Amino acid sequence: MTAQKIIEFGKSRISTEGPPFFIAEIGHNHQGDLEIAKKMIKIAALFEADAVKFQKRNNKKLFTKSYYNRLYDNENSYGYTYGEHREYLEFGVDEYKELMKCAKENNIEFMCTPFEHDSVDFLEDLGITSFKLSSGDLTNIPLLVYVAKLNKPLFISTGASTLEEIKIAYHAVREYNDKICLLHCTSRYPTEYKDLNLKVIKKLEKEFPDAIIGYSGHDNGILAPVLAYMMGAVVFEKHFTLNHSWKGTDHKFSLEPEGLRKQIRDLKRIEISLGNANKTIMDCEKEARKKMGKSIYTSKDLEKGTIITENDITIKTPAGGLPPYYLNRVIGKKLKVSLKVEEEIKLDDLE
Repeated sequence: MTAQKIIEFGKSRISTEGPPFFIAEIGHNHQGDLEIAKKMIKIAALFEADAVKFQKRNNKKLFTKSYYNRLYDNENSYGYTYGEHREYLEFGVDEYKELMKCAKENNIEFMCTPFEHDSVDFLEDLGITSFKLSSGDLTNIPLLVYVAKLNKPLFISTGASTLEEIKIAYHAVREYNDKICLLHCTSRYPTEYKDLNLKVIKKLEKEFPDAIIGYSGHDNGILAPVLAYMMGAVVFEKHFTLNHSWKGTDHKFSLEPEGLRKQIRDLKRIEISLGNANKTIMDCEKEARKKMGKSIYTSKDLEKGTIITENDITIKTPAGGLPPYYLNRVIGKKLKVSLKVEEEIKLDDLE
């Protein structure tokens, strides 16, 4: 039997034998508006998400000058250049302090993805309790190791990578840190169901027995995380928005509030629904069993001493007496008492 794996940080405890851990990925769906971001935190907490997650970039350090300054004049842009667009969506230290305070007040874990070393330092100075690395940084071993050395739980998405690349990243991190969660992911936005490849979750479980395995989804709808849970994932990350029609590339595949509520509800239902594998009559079934089941009754008045034949009995609803599979213990037996028509026959009535 595989040993239980546990990751603890902040107020959270993630276990391979525990309930699903759900991360509501806000990212930059807040449109650069602090009040929208805080509202999203409160909604995620209301619907019992375990964590909210943001993204932090030092854009001038992250992008080449030509990429930063390239024209980005389109319907999803918040600036004339890509750099202006990205800067518009970034929060600074004061905003992050407000967001972390809001998360704490609403009893929900605060998580964030850094995209380069400066953002790691920024988040570390704020006292963040875990780090999430994007699929794009799976092969960025210097950044992974830099974060791993902080000895805080590390959640790593694995989209657009090979199994060998995941192994390289894992072993590089594992040298410094054993609190690792690998998130199966397909890096397409949105992801079609035919491209989810959820069986990889089983492969990751086998290849990385000391890691916790999860699922980071860009799929539309709420089915995929439920399927991922059944494959063995215990951590789930889904993008969250207040409105699909808002400006930005992530909104169209993000869950709106009602979808978020249903997603978390359905994930929490799975563990309860699976039960304990003991097949018994549930307390909730007893009324239905009596109402719809059948028992052995007399078909007519019977005197004490009667040897019961098939003509003396009938099988009718409701249940509550002897079930029909007791017929061979009734037919041919002598009654010790007299019984009226349609009276239940009990074993104590028989010699």
